[in-house]
Amino acid sequence: MSRRLAWLLVVGGGLGFVAAMALTLEKIATLRDPAYLPTCSLNPVVSCGSVMSSPQAELFGFPNPLLGIAAFAVVITTGVAVLAGFRAPRWYRVAFNAGAAAGVVFVHWLIVASLYDIGALCPYCMVVWIVTIPVFWYSTLDAWPGLAPLRQVHGAVLALWFAVLVILVLIRFWDYWSNLL
Repeated sequence: MSRRLAWLLVVGGGLGFVAAMALTLEKIATLRDPAYLPTCSLNPVVSCGSVMSSPQAELFGFPNPLLGIAAFAVVITTGVAVLAGFRAPRWYRVAFNAGAAAGVVFVHWLIVASLYDIGALCPYCMVVWIVTIPVFWYSTLDAWPGLAPLRQVHGAVLALWFAVLVILVLIRFWDYWSNLL
C-alpha cells in the first residue's frame, strides 16, 4: 500500500468513523426519547430520522452504524500501520479489499433504499457513502496489479461514479429541490 492510500484510509476512515459514531449517538437519543428530533433531520428530504426508523437501518438486527464503527476502525488502523512502516502482504491487501467490496455493496444497497424505498437522505450516511467508495476503489487498484491500466484514469472513474450518484439524487428529489427555487 502506498502512503497516499494510507492517508486516504486514515482521513476517509476517520470521517466514516465520526459519521457512524454520530449516527449511533442519534439512534441512542431516539431510543431514549421517541419524541427526539435528530439534529441531522433538516427537512422532509434530508432526514436521518426517517432513515434511522426504517427496517433497512437495522439489516442484521442491530443499528447499521455499529458496523461502520467497527469497519472504519479497521480502515483507520490499516492506514496508520502503513504510515508507521507496515508493509501489507498481498493476502492482507486482498482481504482488506474484500472487506471494502462488502462495504461498497452494502452502501449501494443503502443508497438504493434511501432513494427509492425510504425517500430520504441521511447526511451522516452520505458521508459514509462518500468515503466508502474511494476506499473500495483505491484498495481495489492496490490489491489487483492486473488493473494497473485503470490507474491512469482512476480520478475519472471516481468522478463518474460520484456524478452518477449525484444525478440519481437530483432526479429522485427533483420535485422537492425545484420547489425550493
